[in-house]
Amino acid sequence: MIFFQAVADTTAVADGAESLSVFEVLWKGGPVMVPIVLMSIIAVYIFVERFYTIKNAQKTPQSFMNSIRDYVVSGNIPAAKSLCEETDSPIARMVEKGIQRLGKPLKNIDVAIENVGKLELYRLEKRLHIMATISGAAPMIGFLGTVLGMIQAFFEMSNAGNNIDPGMLAGGIYQAMVTTAAGLTVGIIAFLGYNYLVTMVENVVHKMEATSVDFIDLLNEPA
Repeated sequence: MIFFQAVADTTAVADGAESLSVFEVLWKGGPVMVPIVLMSIIAVYIFVERFYTIKNAQKTPQSFMNSIRDYVVSGNIPAAKSLCEETDSPIARMVEKGIQRLGKPLKNIDVAIENVGKLELYRLEKRLHIMATISGAAPMIGFLGTVLGMIQAFFEMSNAGNNIDPGMLAGGIYQAMVTTAAGLTVGIIAFLGYNYLVTMVENVVHKMEATSVDFIDLLNEPA
């Protein structure tokens, strides 16, 4: 919205000229602005929701695996399960699945942990593909608005014949510029937000993989 406000402020270029509000600028963009604005709202919602979801997934206490190690080594399996149930994180759910498989071959335990990890990764990446789609679709829709605006401008020129008035062309050109700028702005922001969230997910996955290895190593230790 800061970008659109800056665009609006630049319209006051002559004495007595009135600057346009953000909503007036958006309105001047024509019908193509509707999907662009909707995509911007969706992108912001997904980013905020995913940001806090992924951030909470990173909050596994540092002492978690130390406590799990102590419980498993001492044979206090119920306490280990209870700790996993009380800890709301992907890592805790992976370890809990491994504890539930104790007594079975290590390969089976490893596979069970890996399957839970895949499910947790799916939950973390939920709706991220929508942001990726918006990052590519918003600029394209903006360019569509540009084409439509230029078509309108040339249509006005063809109807005017030799009496071409620059004011007749202003509407089409204005629409072309606004939709292009809006589409690019939404696309860039969605692209940056998507990549930031992907980086956060990769950090969580790295911790999940490290914890999985630590847990399997714990089970491989001699009694």
